[in-house]
Amino acid sequence: MMRVADIMTTEVVTIRNSATAAEAAKLMSQRGVQALIVERSHTLDAYGVITIEDIVGKVIAFGRNARWIRVYELMTKPCIVLNPDLGVEYAARLLTQAHLHSAPVIQSELLGIVSVTDILERSKAIEQPQET
Repeated sequence: MMRVADIMTTEVVTIRNSATAAEAAKLMSQRGVQALIVERSHTLDAYGVITIEDIVGKVIAFGRNARWIRVYELMTKPCIVLNPDLGVEYAARLLTQAHLHSAPVIQSELLGIVSVTDILERSKAIEQPQET
């Protein structure tokens, strides 16, 4: 069975929770990603996530100034995380049921990120579905 660790992206784009929504949007655009993992404030803190949908739906849709809104006001924290040993099918189910595009892969520390695009492009689920 293919695991999350086999398809995750290890180069994760992160941002501080005190950054502005404008900085987050610019970083997403520059790096070609739809979500940023929000760094922990300290080692016992939970990770957060901010998505392009957060910025569009909570800032732009209401005519708010993205230069004044902070990431911590928009992010989801704690966020759903994936274990690197989790099977890809279970990760796909979890992301779909939670209506998420991506989730960080964490095992004591941030290891990577998996998106539904990663699941579609990197897993062999389309070519080799499991027999039922």
